[in-house]
Amino acid sequence: MRSVLSQRIGHRAFEVIVVDDASQDGTAEAVRREFGASVRVIEMQENSGVSAARNRGIERARGQWLAFLDSDDEWLPDKLDRQMGALARTSLPVCHTDEIWVRNGVRVNPHKHHQKYGGDIFLQALPLCVMSPSSIVIHREVFDKIGGFDEGLPACEDYELWLRIAARWSVCYIPEKLIVKYGGHADQLSQAYYAMDRFRVYALDRLLQNVPELSYEKCEAARQMLVRKAGIVYRGALRHDNAELAHSMDGYLQRWDRETP
Repeated sequence: MRSVLSQRIGHRAFEVIVVDDASQDGTAEAVRREFGASVRVIEMQENSGVSAARNRGIERARGQWLAFLDSDDEWLPDKLDRQMGALARTSLPVCHTDEIWVRNGVRVNPHKHHQKYGGDIFLQALPLCVMSPSSIVIHREVFDKIGGFDEGLPACEDYELWLRIAARWSVCYIPEKLIVKYGGHADQLSQAYYAMDRFRVYALDRLLQNVPELSYEKCEAARQMLVRKAGIVYRGALRHDNAELAHSMDGYLQRWDRETP
């Protein structure tokens, strides 16, 4: 919260919304006590997950440009100013930035496959999430046209949304480290679920069925990625005697793998 309110964004005004997803730790009271009228607090009646929380914030926001900040990350002071300037120059509806990674209190370097890109990033977005929610600024029209985060996904909800975005728009990328991502703690979503690729398979399946404007090249690349990921999860499910998950992945393979009888 302090990193948001410390943004050096010049004359531009912005509102700050905190969505408390029915937490039991006094978050809403603590925010009101420390930040007062400088923030709006939305309290969810039931714990509904990160997608629902973000979507409620999107619905209540009054601005045309929307940015997100997860509870375990922070913005550096010039983040919004750099992004709004870049968006004005490019006229693109989405902007993301490079980032600093801190794991268990130690700064670490991302692997090569986490390289960030700008422009038409669809092919780079297929293997894994290539934009961090905390680095994003998105124009409201994007959500008006394609909808918000998928509230049925407990994880990889950002990957699913970025696929839908990258299928339709180019994105602006600022190669400056303008956010800090903290990891290594037990309550991270990436630590809470096994076989994370099962959610990416769902996302790819949804994309292939619902985005008919995809070019043949992009459609084929998405299909091949789905088959690859579904196969990995399927074999892992068999090894761990998870018949339900294996059956689910087999259904995707039957639908999309041309070599499956």
